[in-house]
Amino acid sequence: MASSLDYKKGMIIMQLLIIKENEAGQRLDKYLHKYLKEAPNSFLYKMLRKKNIVLNGKKASGNEKLIIGDEIRLFFSEETLEKMKGKGSEIPESLDRQYKDYKKAYEAYGKLPVIYEDHHVLIVNKPAGLLTQKAHPEDLSLNEWFIGYLLMHGEITKEELHTFRPSVCNRLDRNTSGMVICGKTIAGSQKMSELLKDRSLHKYYRLYVKGKIVHATLIEGYLTKDEKKNKVVVTKRPNGAESSFIKTKYEPLKVIGDKTLLEVELITGKTHQIRAHLASIGHPLLGDYKYGDRKFNDNYKKKYKVESQLLHAHRLEFPVLTGEFEAISEKKLIAEEPPIFHLIEDDL
Repeated sequence: MASSLDYKKGMIIMQLLIIKENEAGQRLDKYLHKYLKEAPNSFLYKMLRKKNIVLNGKKASGNEKLIIGDEIRLFFSEETLEKMKGKGSEIPESLDRQYKDYKKAYEAYGKLPVIYEDHHVLIVNKPAGLLTQKAHPEDLSLNEWFIGYLLMHGEITKEELHTFRPSVCNRLDRNTSGMVICGKTIAGSQKMSELLKDRSLHKYYRLYVKGKIVHATLIEGYLTKDEKKNKVVVTKRPNGAESSFIKTKYEPLKVIGDKTLLEVELITGKTHQIRAHLASIGHPLLGDYKYGDRKFNDNYKKKYKVESQLLHAHRLEFPVLTGEFEAISEKKLIAEEPPIFHLIEDDL
């Protein structure tokens, strides 16, 4: 919400909302649902039909896509407006608590390495041990850090969080490090999600696995998730209706003693895909106790304090992009591996 002005006309308030860059790209009805949190669908569409809500001075249906500078006018009684926005202050108590979490996360994790940033996108090198998104209400995740970053740098205001909540676009396991893409605007979030979905954005990982691998290989299979155990099973053929087809491409970079440093391109992106797929062919990840070899892991835990899988989202390669995303067109971005990768590199 870029700005708002209130005019009293008897019992009616006319409120003007002007769309900012980080709110553009969403449908009018979705924007209204965020701003008027207590308003049911029937109320919003009735107000649109009766022109109590107008877009750029004209009647609207609600499915219009908002652009920067669009003007939305609301003609409600003061009582109705307050009721539909929610009781209490301009900033609801729940948002006020979240704001404190954003600030707390930013202060807790400090200046995480930003690999790339423009108007629409921020790409950050996430450390192992940090959640990408909350698992429990009390968690502080990269997502909170990211919103805290934008707030502390003045790129979004507390009030604007009413109608747009910036978010991460891809997820990494808690103990996986590396590049996470964050959408600073709706347009940025939509574009990055599109590239991830159509797989035109290529993602490469660095990791250590048990054993000797000397040939680059493309492996395929089917992955089935057990929600209760938060674990997946990989099979060569579908294992029921819930199975998902997976494809993983890997290339050995260096054989070092009883392990191999691999680069993996994630062709499909499913839960625990890399970890489970490589374990299924006899090459589990170093440090992975869920899918891996305990004796192999314990050796490195004792010698180098390896506590979790050594898996790092190392490189992103973007396709040709035009228009407002031309700045990131064909970029190849790299996030250096954590020090532990180099510490064990010469181990024999």
